[in-house]
Amino acid sequence: MDKFTKTILQVIIFVISTFMAGQEKVTLSGTITDQTSNETLIGVNIIFTELQTGTTTNEYGFYSITLPQGEYKVQISYLGFNTISETIFLSENKTINYKLSESSESLDEIVITENVEKLNIKKPQMSVNALSIGTIKQMPVVLGEVDVIKSLTLLPGVTSAGEGASGFNVRGGAVDQNLILLDEATIFNSSHLFGLFSVFNPDAIKDLKLYKGGIPAKYGGRVSSVLDIYQKEGNSNEFHMNGGIGLVSSRLLAEGPIKKKKGSFLLGGRSTYAHIFLPLFDLDDNSAYFYDLNTKLSYRLNDNNNIYLSGYFGRDVFSISDSFENIYGNAVINFRWNHLFSDKLFSNASLIYSDYYYGLNLNFVEFNWDSGIQNFNFKYDLKHYLTNKFKLEYGLNSIYYRFNPGDIQPSTPTSGLNPFKLTDKYAFENALYLDVEHQLSNKLSVSYGLRFSSFLRLGQDELNVYENDNPVNFNEELQIYEEAEPIGTETFKRSDVIQSFANLEPRLALAYQLNENSSVKASYNRMSQYLHLLSNTSSPTPLDVWTPSGKYVKPQLLDQFAFGYFKTINDNDYSLEIESFYKTVKNRIDYIDGANLIANNAIEQVILNGEARAYGLELLFRKNEGNFKGWIAYTLSKSEQKTEGRTALETGINNGDWYNTPYDKTHDISVTTSYEFNKKWSLSGNFLFQTGQPTTFPNGQYEYNGITIPNYESRNSSRLPSYHRLDVALTFKPKPDSQKRWKSEWVFSAYNVYDRKNAASITFRENRNTSANEAVRLAIFGIIPSVSYNFKF
Repeated sequence: MDKFTKTILQVIIFVISTFMAGQEKVTLSGTITDQTSNETLIGVNIIFTELQTGTTTNEYGFYSITLPQGEYKVQISYLGFNTISETIFLSENKTINYKLSESSESLDEIVITENVEKLNIKKPQMSVNALSIGTIKQMPVVLGEVDVIKSLTLLPGVTSAGEGASGFNVRGGAVDQNLILLDEATIFNSSHLFGLFSVFNPDAIKDLKLYKGGIPAKYGGRVSSVLDIYQKEGNSNEFHMNGGIGLVSSRLLAEGPIKKKKGSFLLGGRSTYAHIFLPLFDLDDNSAYFYDLNTKLSYRLNDNNNIYLSGYFGRDVFSISDSFENIYGNAVINFRWNHLFSDKLFSNASLIYSDYYYGLNLNFVEFNWDSGIQNFNFKYDLKHYLTNKFKLEYGLNSIYYRFNPGDIQPSTPTSGLNPFKLTDKYAFENALYLDVEHQLSNKLSVSYGLRFSSFLRLGQDELNVYENDNPVNFNEELQIYEEAEPIGTETFKRSDVIQSFANLEPRLALAYQLNENSSVKASYNRMSQYLHLLSNTSSPTPLDVWTPSGKYVKPQLLDQFAFGYFKTINDNDYSLEIESFYKTVKNRIDYIDGANLIANNAIEQVILNGEARAYGLELLFRKNEGNFKGWIAYTLSKSEQKTEGRTALETGINNGDWYNTPYDKTHDISVTTSYEFNKKWSLSGNFLFQTGQPTTFPNGQYEYNGITIPNYESRNSSRLPSYHRLDVALTFKPKPDSQKRWKSEWVFSAYNVYDRKNAASITFRENRNTSANEAVRLAIFGIIPSVSYNFKF
């Protein structure tokens, strides 16, 4: 080998070795907290501008990023907090915990979204909405009570189930198709007092996200949306209290250290006292109120282990004189353990108990009704930060259910009713999942995953047997569906499996960055739902019953596609989101005409399996900076359902034709604004317009044996009048610059300012005086002014 060749080889080896040394990777990880409270912060941006890369903190404030060795400038930013900018040298794996201080120039109350940084342009996650608690608290609401659910209905693709009705609808889906999680525990009813208030105390909430599409594989069990809410952990530095006093309700929350900087507690409660005013209206024998309790204990064992114990308990009481009383509510408790295996592997294990109870005391007929759902849930989730461009999230989930459809007991010794117990039902739901977040290039990012779910309908005391396994017969002569008579019963042991289901649920989302300020995104997800809410009303009531899939009830299966365009304008002062979606649902439950759902021990005799579809276009334009902030949301959509005949001789429901679902809203427009005049005064308002709810009206009548019987048009072919209202709120802070610990504000609000009498329903009857037919509109609310006093110290 000559000298020249040898020299060239030495240079090549030197360059390769230098390059390889420069490519050695190191990991930076840690936890980011609020400096004042030591509360972990979710969604904080950790950005390395020179490398044009970054990451965000997870649900527990943890972050991890792998980079080449070297010296870099890093920015730690979070809306409402001062940004940290510093230079760090990474020569080996390093753990750095950051503490962010609140910005004196940014008030929580005027933050519109939790995270609208440019980094989101690159992420494949789409169809997700996040609102800060500050924004929710600022919105004008009915009776002055801050409401998480009603705030969500101001976002595109989300509508209310109706005024005075509980729940919400997402992209043309039913209320029972939403998975609602509070600290990972399932909430089966999200409303107090039949929809007047939400069960979520805003003072206790730390973070919430609503997933409408492109749903990650770690979520399952529902086919419309996921509302994921986390409670605060509590202040581990010092004791604080805050609360509010309103016209009909009050709330109080306390938090402080168990052991300074290591452990904390949070305890919050709310209650209404509207019932004490009922005697003023000669309603002293009636009552309507709710109360709830939020609690959480957090403790840091060491740098790698944290434990949490959180709970929620809520009850509603509604009674009419001594003849009727309705009591219902949720109770959940969750023990969680966070463990850090390494700077790249984070885990969370959860043991959860959830109980939803609903009962009736019907003294006028001398019996009591009790029913509910209990479930025990084990979750184990791991997040693996393999490289900066390749992250894994995987885990398992097992839920054991016990359904009590109803237990009827006589309430007095003289009751003529015998005790009657509907058959309890049991089920076991399991899932394994894997999610991948993969940055393929500087412009293209993709997330993909797979969830494998299984559902076992377990043995019960008694199950009906039908001829040809058909619990619903079709009467060809009358052209109607009828309940089939059982030909026998089967009895099972609890460990027996009556029916089993298994489904693969793929998920895919991708984002292509067109430039620094815009991107296009697309997603697909399949989801399975094994639980069904039996209700032939458009909104759930406490008497509605959940039932599991089984021998005669199939699980619902969703396929959803979404495509969107996203853009930030003027350095994120404005943002624009446009999305379109199309989804289909197989095995959506439908009801035969005249179906009786109350105290029905053979519910399979009145239901059929149909299909549903929804499609639409969503637009969201936001102004994120300045004294004037807000957004405009518009949704154009269609939601339909169809149940065809099982044979050529059957008519199906509505003659087998597509018909509007009760939650089909063609047009949905909302405008939400806030304006800060100065540090003392701010004004907020929202305007909402929705196409009227589909309904079925009579189109004729006939007489039979002297009785007038109405004849009805096809299902949901008419609509209630369009719904619209304007709400405003004025906030006054007496001493915004005070250095005292006690801080307060007054909120003066008006719901439905121009007193629109929106129709909750229209019924038809015969006028007793004229004998003419007439339509009667029922309106729940007119204008409702309110005032509330909020404080913290």
